[in-house]
Amino acid sequence: MKTISFPSRSKRALHLMLPLALLCFFSGAPRGVDSARVFGIVNLCEETIWPAVTPASESFGSGGGFALRPGQSVAFTAPAGGWSGRVWARTGCRFDASGNGSCATGACGAALRCGGASGEPPASLAEFTLSPARDFYDVSLVDGFNLPVAVRPVNGRGNCTAAGCDGDLRRTCPPELAVRAGGRTVACRSACDVFDTDRYCCRGQFGGPGTCGATAYSGKFKAACPTAYSYAYDDRSSLFTCSNADYIIAFCSQRKDVCSFHNNRLVCNDSGRSYWPITSRLLLLLPLIFLALQISA
Repeated sequence: MKTISFPSRSKRALHLMLPLALLCFFSGAPRGVDSARVFGIVNLCEETIWPAVTPASESFGSGGGFALRPGQSVAFTAPAGGWSGRVWARTGCRFDASGNGSCATGACGAALRCGGASGEPPASLAEFTLSPARDFYDVSLVDGFNLPVAVRPVNGRGNCTAAGCDGDLRRTCPPELAVRAGGRTVACRSACDVFDTDRYCCRGQFGGPGTCGATAYSGKFKAACPTAYSYAYDDRSSLFTCSNADYIIAFCSQRKDVCSFHNNRLVCNDSGRSYWPITSRLLLLLPLIFLALQISA
């Protein structure tokens, strides 16, 4: 996958031609019912990340793990008939040519490709259960936080609210929950993981929605990520539904970042950046760019 950026030009004709060309190029009809679902994963962080998908296959999730440099994106078609799993990002990884190594956060053992293995907490999780009738999706911080992540349904039917956050909990993580490496906070553990009490872990006498409620620690998580799970029974503002949608999973997105995805094309509007999974489509734009340059000369 390639990332293409168009530098700004001073000529007015170029500013008029390129937006019109891109608008026409990326417009499309709504999804057909029961058509193939597509997941777009984009790295808007300032560092390389290693997204992980479980369960995964060679055709969906690259076997469960891969690298994405800043500004890169990738697209996968979900398995037919439905899928239930999670997507997260690992940080601070080093892998050798055989795909063996380690990560500072989110590791699934020592492998680049997680396959069916889960990530080690703390990690921000995008969770999905897809079915022909209705999808359920959420972003969960119950196992801690390592990166901002947002899930946005595209071209679906129903409520289809965006889930997750653009806040960075690493900046406000309480010291007793902080995971530090290289002199900085790289993740924020959950209170359950640190203190292992029934109240923080929603178990024992606190093992139900009527007895397990928000705490001071989960409140800090909720402040950074208002539409993400901050504790196990935080359903009302954290669990969402949509039907027959594609999904964009954006790491380190900000409110100004607007991503759209349709027919295997992923575009994020941030400082003129565009992310195209199929690079040969650039050839379709070259005549328009050449014409715009000629007019502006």
